[in-house]
Amino acid sequence: MDVSFILITLLFGAAATYFVGDKWASRAALIFSTAAFAATLYVIYRYNLGEGVSYAQKWISNPRVILGFQADGMSLSMVLLTTALTPIIVLTSFGNLFPKSRAFYALILFMAFAMAGTFLAVDGMVYYIFWELSLIPIYFIALRWGSGDAETRKKDVVKFFIYTFAGSLFMLVAFIYLYTKAGDFLDIHLYNIQLSKTEELLIFLCFFLAYAIKIPVIPFHTWQANVYQKAPAAGTMLLSGIMLKMALYSIVRWQLPIAPNAANEYKYFFIALCVAGVIYGSVLALKQTNLKKLLAYSSLAHVGLIAAGAYTLTLDGLRGAFLQMIAHGFVVVGLFYAAEIISRRYGTEEISEMGGIRIQAAKFASMFMILVMASVALPTTFNFIGEFELLYSLAQANIWLAVLGGTTIILGAFYMLRMFQQVMLGDKGSKVFADVTFGEGFTFIIIIAVLIFFGLYPKPIIDFLTPALQKVLLNINPIN
Repeated sequence: MDVSFILITLLFGAAATYFVGDKWASRAALIFSTAAFAATLYVIYRYNLGEGVSYAQKWISNPRVILGFQADGMSLSMVLLTTALTPIIVLTSFGNLFPKSRAFYALILFMAFAMAGTFLAVDGMVYYIFWELSLIPIYFIALRWGSGDAETRKKDVVKFFIYTFAGSLFMLVAFIYLYTKAGDFLDIHLYNIQLSKTEELLIFLCFFLAYAIKIPVIPFHTWQANVYQKAPAAGTMLLSGIMLKMALYSIVRWQLPIAPNAANEYKYFFIALCVAGVIYGSVLALKQTNLKKLLAYSSLAHVGLIAAGAYTLTLDGLRGAFLQMIAHGFVVVGLFYAAEIISRRYGTEEISEMGGIRIQAAKFASMFMILVMASVALPTTFNFIGEFELLYSLAQANIWLAVLGGTTIILGAFYMLRMFQQVMLGDKGSKVFADVTFGEGFTFIIIIAVLIFFGLYPKPIIDFLTPALQKVLLNINPIN
């Protein structure tokens, strides 16, 4: 079994989910997404034994395109995140009744297939195809099953589609230009191209534009909060938990090794831009009265710190970025799931209309509190490990950048704890809030268990990631 089996499972699962009909669609999606997770674990097991699990096959002769999928610590960790979160996201949707649910769940699996392909691809054209494929299902998920006024939602989703698609065209231009130099799109060949200073800067900026919109980095963030709010909970989880990680991963896999000199020369500018996003996202989160928008801007702040760490071009920065990507994926899915449960019971997302939930639902309040603590990087949680490495890498670059980046902890603690106080504490409100069901509690326990286990024992993931990241650093900093 190689990594292509994971993709086949997700693609076949998407088709099967659609054809089983609305009644069984959710169960089929859960079965196939869990099967893909199991396949990922088995592939990682074989990889750790030293067996070959990569896949390569000639696909197109002119232009020369290889259908290649690479297995290393970076790609497999992101595929594991994708296949672990997909069944969780499917589970969170069980409490909702979706019209044409077979299409809804099939699109979730197809999106997981496209995102996994993006993480695994080693041919630039194959990577680009999967990158764009992931945009299609989330467009329809947000447009068809989103909330709020239909016309407003349509405008927000179309804006998101145009932004991300337009940015990706610059990346395509960069790949085409690199192809004229290398003769193919394979990453290892693109890494070795000798580019002039101007060529390298332009290539670097083309990639940056595509990734900055997807992450998003300010000032390319204007689509994010509205789409996060308008999309159904599953769509928001896919966007925040996995999809934005495609861009963060791609910085390390494609942008930095292809244009290492530009990355080194201009790194302080891009670190500063990302740190500005940390502060900006935190300030906007402070002002929010809508729960999902608050979480959206909180996510903006956290991913800004991840991107800043990646651009430090240090092992601590790259490793911290990957650790935080995984931790952020789980915690943000948990937080948006909690927001979805509150919205189901109260029929609102406005924080001012909430309060007193702890009195009626102590279990839910306790699990929500753990997620809030993980979000603000409390020691013993997984988020603390990644955030510590990210801030340490910023301190290696410039101590003041680390101080400014650290505001995500201070401001994050303030607005998240204030939000918890307003939503959960206080006197019992007039609205009835039932405590978590078995299924809801089971989903939360899975997420919390991951966050606490790897917060106490991150060594397996660190050991898995480090060799691949060291290899990337040889391409970024060959003189070291």
